[in-house]
Amino acid sequence: MQRAEARPRQHPEGAALGGGSGGDRAAAAAAGAMDPTRLLFQEPSLYTVKAIFILDNDGQRLLAKYYDDTFPSTKEQKTFERSVFDKTHKTDSEIAFLEGLTIVYKSSIDLFFYVVGSSQENELMLVAVLACLFDSLSHMLRKNVEKRSLLDNLDGVFLVVDEIVDGGVILESDPQQVIQKVNFRVDDSPLSEQSVAQVLQSAKEQIKWSLLK
Repeated sequence: MQRAEARPRQHPEGAALGGGSGGDRAAAAAAGAMDPTRLLFQEPSLYTVKAIFILDNDGQRLLAKYYDDTFPSTKEQKTFERSVFDKTHKTDSEIAFLEGLTIVYKSSIDLFFYVVGSSQENELMLVAVLACLFDSLSHMLRKNVEKRSLLDNLDGVFLVVDEIVDGGVILESDPQQVIQKVNFRVDDSPLSEQSVAQVLQSAKEQIKWSLLK
């Protein structure tokens, strides 16, 4: 006997042409999976920066600010910093991807500057933060961006970082505005004594938490 209905069903076409709600949901899910920008821009957030840190040319921490609990302990933070340093200090690139994070960085003499964001973060935003940080410190340190000068002015360095990013939110990307806000003049004049008196205690506390934990 001849079996007219013995052919296998065409599943892909059937799913695409089906008019039921299940077919619609499957098609929509497939479309979403094939469109990474949908995930990238699904929930924009002001919390752009996860961390900023500065290391010396041995990979040792000089300054670090973390803005969420991705690395909740100092030990985890320093382990991450070491991994980042090992991955980046011998390369000519300016961006790296590690542990699901996007890292932009820049070196100067015996210093390495890092800005960290999520894997979905706009790299240009992170680069803008990095450029603002470096240019602001260059003004503050009279273009002598190296370890000894940075350590001699570490309280001011913390103030610069805090004017650029607060709680992971980018506040400023113009280095001249940053310098003005921390009472440095664009012509490289130092902090006034009154300004130092007002902010020194806060800065020292931040240094203590970053370096002496």
